[in-house]
Amino acid sequence: MVKQRKDSAAIFIDQGRNDLAEPELAQIAVIEQFLPEQLSEEGIEKVVVETIEATGATGMKDMGKVMGMVSKALAGKADGKTIATIVKSKLA
Repeated sequence: MVKQRKDSAAIFIDQGRNDLAEPELAQIAVIEQFLPEQLSEEGIEKVVVETIEATGATGMKDMGKVMGMVSKALAGKADGKTIATIVKSKLA
């Protein structure tokens, strides 16, 4: 829900429609109060490195396996896009 509202707010701001962006940003603030605390990129990177070492992943062919394990471990604590970016950089 937060991602949808952030995307909407960004579009509205790009179009100069601050009157429509403000309610989206306000809703983000309310929703974030109920979400678990998000990990920093350093925290995500630590989990990714530990998972790569535990699975013996050696390249991009192992990305799916690593992504599955990391996503399960960090469910609700990290954005999937951020996880994927870090996994790609570590396996490349």
